Amino acid sequence: MTRAPAEELLDRLVRSYEAAEDPERAGPAAAYMREQFAFLGIPAPTQRALARTVVAGLPAPTEEDLRAVALACWELDEREYQYFACDWLRRHVAVPGPGFLATLRTLITTKSWWDTIDPLATRVVGGLVRRHPELGAEMDAWSAEEDMWLIRTAILHQLHYGTDTDVDRLFGYCTRQAGHRDFFVRKAIGWALRHYARTDPAAVARYVADHRDRLSPLSVREATKHL
Repeated sequence: MTRAPAEELLDRLVRSYEAAEDPERAGPAAAYMREQFAFLGIPAPTQRALARTVVAGLPAPTEEDLRAVALACWELDEREYQYFACDWLRRHVAVPGPGFLATLRTLITTKSWWDTIDPLATRVVGGLVRRHPELGAEMDAWSAEEDMWLIRTAILHQLHYGTDTDVDRLFGYCTRQAGHRDFFVRKAIGWALRHYARTDPAAVARYVADHRDRLSPLSVREATKHL
């Protein structure tokens, strides 16, 4: 009986990654992430090479394949599986429809740390919202959530939009969360502003000047790094 593509991919993934496990690298990798996650100890270049082998010959994924594989990778203990899912979703971001945002919300709010949040925010959520602009309303809601990772995602989702950036949205989210206590939200504000300054440095300079009393020193420092 022929297995479903998602099942075949997951079987290949686990077998190839387990075979490449390096316990000597796993310890330092876990320490770098504050011991929040287990690691197999596979360096990034090796992960990328293995990933190419894992998907070789498989059909293009459907939205359901993307969902099944991503959620399965999130169930596995070792962090490299979540990295695979982030990269795979990024490569196939043109496949899912707007309803896929619910799956991304699950990934963002589970096993949350910057190493998965940032690629999901800037490439996957960002790509999905670009293709389905009606999801901007969901980003508006995420920007006011209690969960700091949803806030960070909302702030960063336009990072690579360049001249397509909805500036009112970007600046509005930054203003809404300017007083947030968490480092990762403050850093996201600065990062998003600094990146947009590549497109319109004068607008960012004006925004920072007008809101300097509300923005954290970290956000200001990051935003103005190249101005």
